[in-house]
Amino acid sequence: MTYTQRDAARLGNTALDLATAVLAHRLDGDHTPSLSAPGVLFLRITSHIEQHLHATDLQPSTIAAAHGISLRYLHRIFQKNGVSVSAYIKRRRLERCRRDLADPALSHLTVHSIASRWGFPRPADFTRAFRNAVGVPPTHYRARYAPPRSHPARSGHRTTVPQRGPWAQEAGG
Repeated sequence: MTYTQRDAARLGNTALDLATAVLAHRLDGDHTPSLSAPGVLFLRITSHIEQHLHATDLQPSTIAAAHGISLRYLHRIFQKNGVSVSAYIKRRRLERCRRDLADPALSHLTVHSIASRWGFPRPADFTRAFRNAVGVPPTHYRARYAPPRSHPARSGHRTTVPQRGPWAQEAGG
């Protein structure tokens, strides 16, 4: 069996989701280490974020409250890990949107519905954030992964979109 680049990306995302789920289960279960190091707390918090990415009200204050810590301490934990809480949430949401936009099985969903399901209720905000992160609008990104049509293109050539952003290489550029 030969795997395409799209298959490899989908398998990689599935493996990452499985690893996140196993880690979340271990951290939420009775096997949680007794030490409360900021590193362990960071893993718990990021697991919580993964489980609630779809919620539009997911924000630093609700995360801090869910973990019984101050907002200031939450920001300090993320700062020690080189990212802000809001930036982490936005990056993870954009990664989920990017994955879903590239998935042919979800081609029946609109770009806006995919954005909404991952916590982006306003289309303009999503489009701007996606373009800034990926380098192309979400509709162009999705078109790259659309299944080939059964009839040849009328113009005889494909238009390419410039590649920028952290996912440019992964997206096929």
